[in-house]
Amino acid sequence: KPGDKVLEIGTGSGYQSAILAYLGAQVYTMERIKTLMETSKKTLDKLIETQSLSMEFDVHFIEGDGTIGCREYAPYNGIVVTAAAPEVPETLLGQLGWNGRLVIPVGSRISQILKVYEKVDDGIKEYSYGGCMFVPLIGKYGWQKKE
Repeated sequence: KPGDKVLEIGTGSGYQSAILAYLGAQVYTMERIKTLMETSKKTLDKLIETQSLSMEFDVHFIEGDGTIGCREYAPYNGIVVTAAAPEVPETLLGQLGWNGRLVIPVGSRISQILKVYEKVDDGIKEYSYGGCMFVPLIGKYGWQKKE
């Protein structure tokens, strides 16, 4: 919702970053592939310029290992992971604010379950939303590059 601080893991094309910002979120988007991140940033800048958008898009691009997250700007109201992890990185759960939610596909490289983790007063609640298939989350607390 407007004013939320969201960490996006896996910038990709930048589309989701733009949607989140359009909805009023302050977006911190992480990408491990520098050229992909730079292209996404240029695309968003061009969209803002050519569409004469009167609103400010609050998107911050960060190059790095998304499995570690970004403690510098934590806590987050939401963390969205756009790649599948073998298990949930504790580093990301630790960066959630109270009532914050982490959305992440968890499972093998070829089949995952879309999971939502919510930080509440008495700990973390876990919800499952069915099968899905995402690219692997590469990093320290994800898959190794050559697996």
